[in-house]
Amino acid sequence: MSITINGREFPLVENAPYSDYLNRMPEIDPHAVLALQVSGEDVSPRAVPKPDSVARTLTFRDEEGRRIYERTLQFLFLMAVRRALGPEQRVRIEHSLGKGIYIALEGIEATDDIAARIDSEMRALARADIPFESHAGTRREALRYFETTGQTDKVRLLNYRNFEHFLLYSADGMLEYFYGGMAPSTGYVSVFRVLCCAPGLLLMMPDPANPSEPAPFRPMPKLKAAFSESSQWNRWQHVTNAADINDRIVSGDFRELVRICEGQHERAIYQIADRFMASGARLMLIAGPSSSGKTTFAKRMQTALTVLGVRSVRVSLDDYYIDRDKLEKDENGQYDFEKLEALDVALLGEQLAALLRGEEVEIPEFDFNTGRRTPQGHLLRVEPDQPIVIEGIHGLNERLTATVPRDMKFKIYTSALTTLNLDDHNRIRTTDMRLLRRIVRDHQFRGTRPEDTIAMWPIVRRGEENYIFPYQEEADVMFNSSLAYEPAIMKKYAYPLLKAVSPDDPGYSIARRLCKFLNYIYSADALDEVPPGSILREFVGGSCYA
Repeated sequence: MSITINGREFPLVENAPYSDYLNRMPEIDPHAVLALQVSGEDVSPRAVPKPDSVARTLTFRDEEGRRIYERTLQFLFLMAVRRALGPEQRVRIEHSLGKGIYIALEGIEATDDIAARIDSEMRALARADIPFESHAGTRREALRYFETTGQTDKVRLLNYRNFEHFLLYSADGMLEYFYGGMAPSTGYVSVFRVLCCAPGLLLMMPDPANPSEPAPFRPMPKLKAAFSESSQWNRWQHVTNAADINDRIVSGDFRELVRICEGQHERAIYQIADRFMASGARLMLIAGPSSSGKTTFAKRMQTALTVLGVRSVRVSLDDYYIDRDKLEKDENGQYDFEKLEALDVALLGEQLAALLRGEEVEIPEFDFNTGRRTPQGHLLRVEPDQPIVIEGIHGLNERLTATVPRDMKFKIYTSALTTLNLDDHNRIRTTDMRLLRRIVRDHQFRGTRPEDTIAMWPIVRRGEENYIFPYQEEADVMFNSSLAYEPAIMKKYAYPLLKAVSPDDPGYSIARRLCKFLNYIYSADALDEVPPGSILREFVGGSCYA
């Protein structure tokens, strides 16, 4: 009998944990291995492998490894807060901000001194290398513990959970539930930095380019303000955690929540339209990551401009792709269609400048079936009072429209900036919500299996990191396309697709992770309440803009 780790076979040693085998692999640092993935599930290095098991190591360089690191680091943070500020201090882990995680301290405003005290305690705990112990228990036992410690957010959520057994983790006398695996001990997460980001704190993760150092801090005031505004709105509506959504469904108030959320979107769109008109700009540039609802947002914005008495025209960046056979391939022999150089930027610049001068131009048309531009395009001329709306990945990059003066451009960044949590210590990631949207949309309208969408997601994310996120702060305004009610609607479409993913598929671990978070949210049968112009309709169907 044997086991296999990273393609290397070892004779099975009775009762020997994975860590013993890792110590015999000089090509890896055993202390960097946060977990091992076996049959799509994360397993601790301290676990004893089963005969003939096949495993691969997970480090910070893996997506799942980074999530394990983040969960463990958050546990370390909570332990440090208890030591530095007392066990009664409530903490809410809210959202990512660059390469850090924004965390609010209830009732107090963060200071540099508080950040330094927590940072110091975290480092002491990391040096102590305290092991995380797992405890299999029942829901009743978990509820009793969280009730005793005053964690009402977890109590409310677990009351909605259908499964009776739990895996809790403990360290330094504290018990936590982080909806996923942890590193073996506190010493595995020694790279971090705690900064004051008033009114809260910023917990910086390791730098992806150099995991031995904390990621550098880059101020992002516009993105921070967009998250803060959405979080405040959620608080006003009493929908901050998943249990709040479930309460609305059980009480019969969910449909009212749908109407309120959609009304808030409509109000925000018209406010942005007003700001655009007041700016005097002629060019509206809309950009954002995958599955942010950019297409619907752009069309709704055109509707809003029409209501304001302005007839806009839309230019698609897709028509400015360079013929495929003229593109260079990347190091893997693949075309990178998301890089700026995949577009005929020079032609776009010439034509935009000509249009703004009142001249007529022939807009190209790109045929994605042939991968080439068609022989003839279509003629376009705009009037002096007509804005041009452009939606595309590079809209915030000044190089795209360098021929147009900056004061003639109005840039909008749109993304699904999720501010709904499972509970105070477990956020719902913006990335996960966008992936759910894409899985549902690709299956509904493109016949794509969820396994294939999941397999493509790392490439999509790489493009976002390279071509979108670096330019977020260039935006004149940000629009949050997330909807607080959305998970309860999306579950009906996404959950069966994710449950059908085979454990043998490489995407199983991601599908399983998404299912785990959806398990805590009730499904709402209220699609008829979602208006045809909703951002959500772009993904579930029935959009009037299709």
